[in-house]
Amino acid sequence: MSIRPVLQLRADLRRRLRGVFDSAGFIEVDTPTLALEVLPEAHIDPVAVAVDGSGMPRYLQTSPEALMKRLLSAGAGPIYQFARSFRAGERGPQHDVEFVLLEWYAPGTTLDDAAGLLEQLCTTAVGTAGIERRSCSEAFATHAGVDPLTASLDDLRQAGAAAGLCLPQTYHADPATDHERQALWDRWFEALLTEVVQPKLGHGRPTMLEAWPASQAAFARLDGEDGRVARRFEVFIAGVELANGWEEETSREVLAARIDAANRIRSADGRSLLPIPHRLLDAHGEEMPAGVGAALGFDRLVMIAAGATSIDTIRPFSSDNA
Repeated sequence: MSIRPVLQLRADLRRRLRGVFDSAGFIEVDTPTLALEVLPEAHIDPVAVAVDGSGMPRYLQTSPEALMKRLLSAGAGPIYQFARSFRAGERGPQHDVEFVLLEWYAPGTTLDDAAGLLEQLCTTAVGTAGIERRSCSEAFATHAGVDPLTASLDDLRQAGAAAGLCLPQTYHADPATDHERQALWDRWFEALLTEVVQPKLGHGRPTMLEAWPASQAAFARLDGEDGRVARRFEVFIAGVELANGWEEETSREVLAARIDAANRIRSADGRSLLPIPHRLLDAHGEEMPAGVGAALGFDRLVMIAAGATSIDTIRPFSSDNA
């Protein structure tokens, strides 16, 4: 079978998506794939590369976020890119070590603006109409029988048990500290989201899941009116996670604390600590604009457009055959 239809579909989608961003005043950029810094995240492992024998590894970027934010602080304005990204240990029907992210940053915008742009992107790429906006509280209450904004650890455990979920043996012991309890709470939240809630989302039209618990903020700012809530979102189509993003936290001090917390979780999980990205932190000063940043899995979008169930069917190469 000829590979050309796959290549044509990918090229057509890139062209149409570029049209959306270009017409909205974004500039397409490119940032290094290999860099001295990587943004530490609790459950994402970067690929380290030895380059010059100095003993200081460089990292294949897990996303272009850190470098694109440095462009923002330098006055880039609205920007986007199709970025080659790398994550160690990720392989499955919708995951691979190397993949393509469509990532963008829109200074001066809010989640309402992001919803409009995401609706336009999905319509352009896969022909959907409209976008459904739901809070985590409502979606979890409907599909998992629990509200994460008020639920205790025991509440989430009971909801997980009712859904037939079981965490790995590592998480069966009773936590001894508040930090351990929060880490276990987050694990149950993520399990319920992935296994129970997510499959119900995005049928008929895309779902934008918003108002996440503060412990799931990542690098989103907290809501000014309700500190329990992070201004984060994820987008789903037919049960597939397609995109995620947030209204950006611009405080250097808050970002440093979030990075420290991510490294503490990495340590508790037996993962290596990642170096502090000082250049990124230095960029978080008065020059860093508020706004929305988002990342969309381009390979997953092509998969959805093709009516496929695996990204391997819509790529000429994978980590298994490259």
